[in-house]
Amino acid sequence: MKTNLLTPREKEIFNLLIVGKSTKDVAVQLKISEKTVRNHISNVMQKLEVKTRYHAVIELLKLGELNLK
Repeated sequence: MKTNLLTPREKEIFNLLIVGKSTKDVAVQLKISEKTVRNHISNVMQKLEVKTRYHAVIELLKLGELNLK
């Protein structure tokens, strides 16, 4: 498998992103900075070896790490 399991926070962030939340929305909801949200997203993209958030979401869905509700 291409990835390590996501941390709970990474999973939480991507679950918010896939329902249409912006980086700012996620930061406000989780009471963290936008920079921290971007860092988590970047870490996931590195783990998955992808270049965009879109591709990260696709890979996470394929791997069963995220589920569309």
